[in-house]
Amino acid sequence: MIFRLLLILTTASLVHGYKILALFPHRGKSHFLVYYPLVEALAKKGHDVTVMGHYPLKTPIPNYRDVVLHEEIPTIPGNLGDFTGSWLQRWFTLLMLDKLAEASCTQAFASSVVKDFLKTDERFDVIITQAFNSECFASFANKFKAPTIGISTCIIPHWISERVGTPTTPSYIPNVHMEHYDRMPFLARVENLVLGVLQQLYYNSVMMKYGEDIAKEYFGEDSPSLMDITLNTSLLLVNSHFSLTLPRPTVPALVEVGGMHIGQVKKLPTDLEKWINESTHGVIYFSLGSMIKGHTFPDEKRQEFLKAFGRLPQRVLWKYENDTMPGKPDNVMIQKWMPQLDILCHPNVKAFISHGGLLGTTEAVHCGVPVMVMPQYGDQFTNAKALEANGGGVILHLYEATEEKVYDALKTILDPKFKKQAEELSTRFRDRPMPPLETAIYWVEYVARHRGAHHMRTAAVGMPLYKYLLLDVIAFLLLVFGLVFAASFYVTRAIFRKLFGKKDKQKGD
Repeated sequence: MIFRLLLILTTASLVHGYKILALFPHRGKSHFLVYYPLVEALAKKGHDVTVMGHYPLKTPIPNYRDVVLHEEIPTIPGNLGDFTGSWLQRWFTLLMLDKLAEASCTQAFASSVVKDFLKTDERFDVIITQAFNSECFASFANKFKAPTIGISTCIIPHWISERVGTPTTPSYIPNVHMEHYDRMPFLARVENLVLGVLQQLYYNSVMMKYGEDIAKEYFGEDSPSLMDITLNTSLLLVNSHFSLTLPRPTVPALVEVGGMHIGQVKKLPTDLEKWINESTHGVIYFSLGSMIKGHTFPDEKRQEFLKAFGRLPQRVLWKYENDTMPGKPDNVMIQKWMPQLDILCHPNVKAFISHGGLLGTTEAVHCGVPVMVMPQYGDQFTNAKALEANGGGVILHLYEATEEKVYDALKTILDPKFKKQAEELSTRFRDRPMPPLETAIYWVEYVARHRGAHHMRTAAVGMPLYKYLLLDVIAFLLLVFGLVFAASFYVTRAIFRKLFGKKDKQKGD
């Protein structure tokens, strides 16, 4: 009995709960669904977690405190008719995201919630912040003198990866907003490079500027620049995995935790379980995520899909926000909300129709389900290409969709060959030393234990481009070679003139 008591007391003394501040100012709920399992797990491990964001817990849990942001910021339009997939629209979407972030930052810092929080003298061991449209919140790290961990819900763009010095070579690493993979032809590489340079210029000159203005207003003119603060990031946790989103060079301060949000599969509601089990030929699940509303399908496009579904022996579950759907065949069931992971992992679900969001993509890969992808904006194009390149799906752009194309695409992924490829991809995706959530927890605690863990950072962080690319060394070597060549040329010419010039003179005499 005494031994047990001593063991408990010794163990308790070894457990150290850290104070963690999590900043999730972006309004997209799908982003928060990636972060929440981590902060919840940290709280359950005994850490004191404060979460500033838009989605407070309905049921409080110990060690978890919500600081709720209340600003009214419109989200990206969820109307499918607004998306054409054109280059111009991809740029417009990026610009709109930037403007939403600027409005969100302005309102958040003007709110009493943030003002009161900044007046506190609290201290934190680590700050976790989303590495997406939230640059203005970077100054919290300087205010609270805490190391920063960034979380990216998608494949990290190059302007984020530079925070820890991760190379993003455009010759084979595709831009997160383009429908490319690693083997790019010449014009694709041109497009990849040009877009990357333009995005970097826009990020540095526009996106960081309004963040700087806000930082100076609320933290003082003498506060460090946001660029310096973000380049002091201790760790990046990225919602990706090389089995799907390409192997690429990395550094210790970048850790892949793709699928971190995926929990235990639960039993389906009785009506869904019965409907899926009774389908002799299996079920196709159709969802476009939380931001794109299925009921905004253009009428003519919806009818093309319904006609294609009516020709299939499979049943179709469609996440659809209206109560009725004109022209719906008997093999289609609509519901406003469905438990996506539980459906995808059901053994009788044969295919998934998706917009290519990374949450749904990783869930489909986790469950080994082939996907028909209809990318609309952002990283969805890259996710779609990754699925296609790995044999886990096919791409069908909505603006190209007809009854025949929808039917043919579904018949393709319903082929047993595709199911086998999807299962092989799932095996590779799951095969890791430890589950992604446990990996994320370990590295958060590691950064807190080592007070920022700056020993994981490379000298590439903040290095001028001319040094990083050795342009000064190349210029120096070219100069040396040029001088050596010039000197050799003039010396050789002088020798030849000396030798042959003397002979010519003797002959002349």
